[in-house]
Amino acid sequence: MNFFQHQRHAKRRTGLLIVLMTLAVICLIAITSVAVTLVWAEFQGFKKGWMTPDWQTVAIASAIVVSVVVVGSLAKMYELRHGGKVIAKRLGGRLLNIVQQSPEEHRLLNIVEEMALASGTPVPWVYVLPDTGINAFAAGLTPQDAVIGVTQGAIQLLSRDEMQGVIAHEFSHIYNGDMRINTRLVALVHGILMLGLVGRVLLRGQGRSNSSSNTSSSNNSQNGALGAVGLVLCVAGFIGTLFGGLIKAAVSRQREYLADASAVQFTRNPDSIAGALKKIGGYAQGSRLTAEHAAEFSHLYFGPGLAAGLSCWSATHPSLRKRILRVDPHWDGTLPSIAALPSAENISVPPLEWNATFNLLSSEATAVILDMEAIEQSIARIGDPQPAHLAEAQQVLARLPRELKDAAHRCKGAQALVYSLWFSRAGAVHMDDYFRFQEKIGVEMVNAMQGQGIALAALDPGLRLPLIDLAIPALKRLGKQQFKQFRDNLESFIQMDQNVELLEWTLLRIIDRNVLGATAVPFTFNLSECTNEIATLLGVLATVGQQRPDRARKTLAHAWVLFPFDAPEHVSLDLNTLDTALQRLRQLKPEAKLLLLRAMARCIEHDGKVSAAEAELMRAVADLLDCPMPPLLGTPFNSAQQQAVA
Repeated sequence: MNFFQHQRHAKRRTGLLIVLMTLAVICLIAITSVAVTLVWAEFQGFKKGWMTPDWQTVAIASAIVVSVVVVGSLAKMYELRHGGKVIAKRLGGRLLNIVQQSPEEHRLLNIVEEMALASGTPVPWVYVLPDTGINAFAAGLTPQDAVIGVTQGAIQLLSRDEMQGVIAHEFSHIYNGDMRINTRLVALVHGILMLGLVGRVLLRGQGRSNSSSNTSSSNNSQNGALGAVGLVLCVAGFIGTLFGGLIKAAVSRQREYLADASAVQFTRNPDSIAGALKKIGGYAQGSRLTAEHAAEFSHLYFGPGLAAGLSCWSATHPSLRKRILRVDPHWDGTLPSIAALPSAENISVPPLEWNATFNLLSSEATAVILDMEAIEQSIARIGDPQPAHLAEAQQVLARLPRELKDAAHRCKGAQALVYSLWFSRAGAVHMDDYFRFQEKIGVEMVNAMQGQGIALAALDPGLRLPLIDLAIPALKRLGKQQFKQFRDNLESFIQMDQNVELLEWTLLRIIDRNVLGATAVPFTFNLSECTNEIATLLGVLATVGQQRPDRARKTLAHAWVLFPFDAPEHVSLDLNTLDTALQRLRQLKPEAKLLLLRAMARCIEHDGKVSAAEAELMRAVADLLDCPMPPLLGTPFNSAQQQAVA
């Protein structure tokens, strides 16, 4: 087999297809512009003949259509500007470079590192996708921001040689420039899709206008013209997306042939990639992906990530038979029979008692979003903080307002600070809220709280836990009776509405543990001896911030895949049960605690984002388990930025 010939052929065909894609887009824009002009003129009554368009209007329509496509494409490119990790996260990936959870994952990382060193390319980030189908992908704009994603099914079912063939295939996409081509194709097709979206907006607007009984005849004519233009744009968007998808699929098929040839050239072992392809063909779940955004990136995968299309023209990958025969001409056509692996959705999880204590978080508590890798990095460095954590701590201290830091260092100020943190947990505080408790805590304390109000209102939610940590030494200086009075006041405030919220409970437990101290406990239990307690803790974390019970159940199932035992038949979710569970979980053996922390991280990462409230809760619970986590590294970003990369 002449691999270099296959490489030249695939590159030549890809170039031709990209030229065709460009010409198709130009033709689509031209036809759409003329059609929009004619429809608009017909409805406006400009009788210049059906085939005699006003070329000035055509130019204006063309500019508008081009603007829609260009803006849509640029918006998608901006969304993907951070490289392949954006795509990996949208597909539900978990970063592997920091923490490997099994020998198979460690083997995968070794293979990727070997390939990177052998090819002279930077070591990419590696993500594990939760899907049980056998698949992988490479994504990014440059080798420097490239990532490789591999499904759980591939990790568990492929041998080392087969995995090496798959990774070599993905490295081919990296150093042959396929990733940039694929990303641009995603952006271009999205730009064409924007035509249809604009058309739908116009149609909906026309429908609402027609429903009004006070519209004049001229307005009706204009609304009719807008509706007709909207219909034209919808049709153009549909046709353009269809043909764009066909050309995108054709480009993808040629790049797959090139990557297969490069992988064999790289490994000098045709059986490696052929074996992986054969396992996909004989596996009950094939290479299918179930992520919500799987279709958007269908041309990136090693194997078809979606169900087979109606036609071979729409297939993003060549047939498995053709690919296998290209690398193994002597194949006899037989495929291994492999049973399906259990997925997280198929794991039996207990019913969750839906509890507003856990699922109702204010918008302020979830406003700041953190990078998901920060959680894994912090877990990996428990007991081993690095210079980066020291630098992060210095930045946190620098970001805290001086008046709050000064207050945290004084006994009265520390008490007022904790009271104020409770008062401000759900948003702005009014003067009446202070005066209601003046009789209980005194005028001096109320004045101190009022002085902190402005600074606390502007405080980043991610800085609340460090602020409490700073206040602990001052609280320890309180006399026994003084602290009892302070704690009783705080508990009475928390229980005033007869509904202790999770963040309130966490605040109280942090203060109790760090001021009153905690007795040492022996490392007694294995994970299998604490299934009820684990289910309670993970059930609480799975429910935090969720608004639907079915999502919480999926989150719990996603976390439970790490454990080699079944979940209990019932989970009780209340704060008393959680308190008791944490007392027992403190006695887990160290290795068991590490796995539990990883399961906790899977709970709060399952929805694809980690809010400051979730991170604060994770670190607080880890501290209660005697596993203090270092500061979370990475710059927080707000909800608008999160939506841009979600």
